[in-house]
Amino acid sequence: MIRINLLPHRELKRKARQQQFAVFAGITFFLGLLTVGTVHMTITGQIEHQESRNTYMTNQIAVLDKQIDEIKQIRAQTAALLARKKVVETLQANRSDTVHLLDQLVRLLPDGVYLTGIKQTNQTINLTGYAQSNARVSTLMRKLESSPWLGLPSLIEIKASNVNNSRLNAFNLNITLVRPPLVAGDGESAKEVAKL
Repeated sequence: MIRINLLPHRELKRKARQQQFAVFAGITFFLGLLTVGTVHMTITGQIEHQESRNTYMTNQIAVLDKQIDEIKQIRAQTAALLARKKVVETLQANRSDTVHLLDQLVRLLPDGVYLTGIKQTNQTINLTGYAQSNARVSTLMRKLESSPWLGLPSLIEIKASNVNNSRLNAFNLNITLVRPPLVAGDGESAKEVAKL
């Protein structure tokens, strides 16, 4: 006997395929959503991580800028202190120059020469005065040139003039204040000159 299937088997197969398709579509959709969510979370995490790194770098740059400003201020203070130190050292080194100048002038001034003015500008000293003759001015210039503290005498002017009914020569000359070189062999004298 022949059996006849009266059930609509094609429709059942079609429904089974549609169910399979719906299940696969649902699984695919879920996997797609899971993939998109995972990628989104990964990218968001990386962005947040980069933003935190950028914030850290910005904060560190601000700290370094502040330190650079402090270093600039310290350098400016150091330069100011060094300038002050240099001025003090110059004053310390030059404090005895006036004493040496006056001492040398008193020792080297020949008889018949009288000073009326001494003016110092930096290392140049201008001497004005009267002499009984031109020869006495020449003697003064030779003595000044032989001094270890004074040098380069240059006569600016000499002229005859009457002072208190006597005929004298008024002179004007420049000299340079110099420091004698330290002698290495002179232990005590070199130290004394260095102290001056």
